Amino acid sequence: MTSTGTDASPEKTLTLFRRFWPLMRPDRWRLVGAVLLLLVATACELAGVWVFGRITDDVLTTGVLGALVPLAVFWLGAAALGGLAHFVGDWLSAAAAERFVARLRNHTFGHVVRLSPGTVDRMEHGDLVARLTDDVEEVEEIVGSGPVQAVSAALSVLAFAVAALILRWELALLTFAAAPLLWFAARRFSRRIGAVAQDERETNGEVVAVVEESVSAVALVQAYNREELVSGRAAAAGGRWARLRIAQARTSGAYGPLVSVVETVCVLAIVGVGAWEIGAGRLSLGGLLTFAGFVSYLYPPVQSLGQLALGLAAARAAGARITELLDTAPEVTNRPGALRPDVVRGELELRSVGYRYPGAGRPALEDLSVRVPAGRTVVVVGASGAGKSTLTRLLLRFVDPESGQLLLDGVDLRDYSLDALRNYVTLLPQETTILHGTVRENIAFGRPDATDADIVAAATAADADLFIRALSDGYDTVLGDRGRFLSGGQRQRIAIARALLRNSPVLVLDEPTTGLDTDAVRRLLGPLRRLMAGRTTVLITHDLRLATEADHVVVLAGGQVAEQGAPADLHRTDNGHYRALLHRWSVAVAAPSR
Repeated sequence: MTSTGTDASPEKTLTLFRRFWPLMRPDRWRLVGAVLLLLVATACELAGVWVFGRITDDVLTTGVLGALVPLAVFWLGAAALGGLAHFVGDWLSAAAAERFVARLRNHTFGHVVRLSPGTVDRMEHGDLVARLTDDVEEVEEIVGSGPVQAVSAALSVLAFAVAALILRWELALLTFAAAPLLWFAARRFSRRIGAVAQDERETNGEVVAVVEESVSAVALVQAYNREELVSGRAAAAGGRWARLRIAQARTSGAYGPLVSVVETVCVLAIVGVGAWEIGAGRLSLGGLLTFAGFVSYLYPPVQSLGQLALGLAAARAAGARITELLDTAPEVTNRPGALRPDVVRGELELRSVGYRYPGAGRPALEDLSVRVPAGRTVVVVGASGAGKSTLTRLLLRFVDPESGQLLLDGVDLRDYSLDALRNYVTLLPQETTILHGTVRENIAFGRPDATDADIVAAATAADADLFIRALSDGYDTVLGDRGRFLSGGQRQRIAIARALLRNSPVLVLDEPTTGLDTDAVRRLLGPLRRLMAGRTTVLITHDLRLATEADHVVVLAGGQVAEQGAPADLHRTDNGHYRALLHRWSVAVAAPSR
């Protein structure tokens, strides 16, 4: 997945703000409250500077200590109020920011899980994780903390600038002369940060992808003695990321010292001109210190605005990556007025179905016609690449056919709503998936309202109850890391219990015995029969032992129906496709025992 380039223009920031603002809208009053409270804190700082000048002229210069008490009380009260306002304002801003991040992450993740499996498989999973974590947090600055910081800093600059103008407008104008230099520097630095930030975000995704892939394949890495290779890949990606982070830090770090130098020059100019004014009797020492205080409070928010421009450059890069992900359209969607019938019989029919994968040279399926009466079982067999797995994707509407129709009870699958269709059709995928959670939660995954009795009944029918009870915490045992401490057969029986509990009228079994030894397959046959009983079943397999469970067998070759019929009839056919597959399968099964 290649991200779009980033644009450092204000128009790009505004476009991203409009895109993501709806997710911040529920917390807009928190942001307003944060701004107002930060303005109160600014007013208290302004009052504190003014009081310090009064103390200098009315107490320190005259030696009249009686005037100190009311001024000190006022100053202390202003400091306490300002500190409280600053604390609550920061808290409100942080609360709004974190709530937005949670919403955006949920919104983006919700979009990803609705994309077709093939679309998600084409993405680098590590990069996808980086977008859902780091990039989501960066985007918040565009609609949350960034606007709060910008408004409060701008109003703070305005307040102290007006105060300085009222006190001594000549000195104020001298101070403001540095503003164009600071604005120009912020623009230049933000452009550089933006250019580096896009590469840094992409490289961060690459680092996560390399680490995720290497950790998930650690057994293969060690078995092939490729530790140095994968370590080198991770080190290379990490080195590129580190160099970009250093470049970011160098550019961001140079801006602060530049502002400090400009600020120092201005303060020295103020002191020099102020001394001249004091000597001429036009300004008191307290007035000079007050003015210097206003200026000292003026430059931090100016610097903050510059740093905000740099931060927004990185946020724009992250926003572009999130936007690209959200703009990835699902391959299948609901038609207007999609059907949601309460009951379906389960009759399946494929009429001249054809499908070609994007960029493929030939169709995966072509002119495929098969009928499965309700409650019957059809076994689909064929060599690798014959189109069996494509059929699974079509039956679940992970993709739609390019030609022909798939019908359920005489209705085109595209006329059903996706959630209703997937309630009618249960998939037992080739790769048995065990989720992080308890055994109970794994079995009830497809039916969250199931009772404990329902879960135990499904596990018993799947021949899983005994081994589950033997686990450390029985049904409450947490199965982490994809259930790697369970055997392949045990994982498959939990998956069968999960499918049994759904009780859907249509069942799609994709290579249910893959990776299991002969004894495990024999033990699995009973649970599979109970699962298929009374359901319309499409059983896709290389294991021709399962063909005896079928009412009808379909042999695929090159994406087309090469042969079909009752198992017994196909078995008696000389030199047919089914007999050829049966011969190759028999040789493959017998080979290990020689």
